[in-house]
Amino acid sequence: MKLKPACKPFVLLLCLLTLSACVAGSNPDYGSKVAQEQAKIAQWSDLDGAQSITIIGDLIQSDELDSLVEKGLAANPGLAQTLLTLKIRQAEYRQTQGARLPEMSAGFSALNEEDQEGVYTGTATVSWELDLWRKVADSSKAASKDVAEQQMLYQSARDTLAAEIMTGWLKLTSAKKNIAIEQERIDVLEKTENYTRQRYRSGLGTLEDLDSARSAVASARATLEEYKETLAQQQRALATLLGNPGADISMAEEYTHVIVPLADLPQQTLQRRPDLKAAFLAIESAGLNADVAYKDLLPSISLEASLEDIASTPGSALFTSSVWSLLGQLTAPLFQGGQLKAQARIADLETAQAFETYRETLYTAVQEIEDAMGLERSLGKQQTHIEIALAAAADTLVQYQKSYRQGLSDMLDLLTVQTQTFDLTIQLNTLKYERLANRITLGLALGIGAK
Repeated sequence: MKLKPACKPFVLLLCLLTLSACVAGSNPDYGSKVAQEQAKIAQWSDLDGAQSITIIGDLIQSDELDSLVEKGLAANPGLAQTLLTLKIRQAEYRQTQGARLPEMSAGFSALNEEDQEGVYTGTATVSWELDLWRKVADSSKAASKDVAEQQMLYQSARDTLAAEIMTGWLKLTSAKKNIAIEQERIDVLEKTENYTRQRYRSGLGTLEDLDSARSAVASARATLEEYKETLAQQQRALATLLGNPGADISMAEEYTHVIVPLADLPQQTLQRRPDLKAAFLAIESAGLNADVAYKDLLPSISLEASLEDIASTPGSALFTSSVWSLLGQLTAPLFQGGQLKAQARIADLETAQAFETYRETLYTAVQEIEDAMGLERSLGKQQTHIEIALAAAADTLVQYQKSYRQGLSDMLDLLTVQTQTFDLTIQLNTLKYERLANRITLGLALGIGAK
């Protein structure tokens, strides 16, 4: 049967639609799969004294710390690199937006020969590829998802940097208190050494006792030097985070209270985390790129209109007897050795890979929250036990000091009790720091970020 000429365009359109259906991707509904993964998360129990906050800076009420965080967010080189990456993604998105518009070009040439008038030729061309399958639109949308993903990664980097600065500031206080505790240990040990020397000169003590006292003092002085260097290194590390190696950072003498952040419902909490948002946007971007890869298998239609004029003067070119031409072109990939199909398959696998990355990020986020909440409870109990142990050790130390002066106990027993007392003091200081720092970690895990 012979088709009528009027029916041919409709037949062609039907064939194109059939081709479109044949090459459509078969990606699963990753949005539903993400919802299913989130539904697996069980509700976590609240912590005692937890409070609701909106930004991570609210965990610690300190104008000085707020100023440090602000300086770090403005000058940290690592964060600046992440911001530049975001700007690159934004420029790439604008580039894909331009692909949706017609292209226009113009040309002008002149030919002068001896004994002949000059010939001037002007041309103008407008070309446009019809986005019949929304391939260009999908590509542009994928680029917009890349921009949104990078924005979330930038926010995640800001949040992490703010938390690191806050933790580093607390660490300075911890290091300074360790130095003070160790100096107090040295003072006590020196008094013990002097008293032991007097006993030795009086014939009441032994040389072994004096050597033990001297050894304890020297060991404590070595530890003090270690603590001083640790403090200096932590100051340099914090200055590096601030993007100013020569920064003069003042330290608090005592720990500043850190609020225990309140954990919302799992779904609400996880929706705040920028790394999870970025992982989900990566799935959407990969899915759109997969659609584009499949649409590369389809025919494309392009239009080109051109204008040409030849004149004897430059001003007359394109403005006298111009000649227009219009060209419509239909192209379709017939054989490329399976490259396009392979590329489409790769795009499908990359989408599946992005989903698995999301799952990994989700499980890591849940683990971070549960670990931080569990550690808050554990550190609280440890701190209580160490405080009890320290109080008992302090009482024991007083008794041993009296007994030693009365000659009822020996030097080794006294040094053992002194060492135990100050070791417990250092341990308690470490626990206090770890507990406060963990609250910052918990806030970050709950998706509470910087301004």
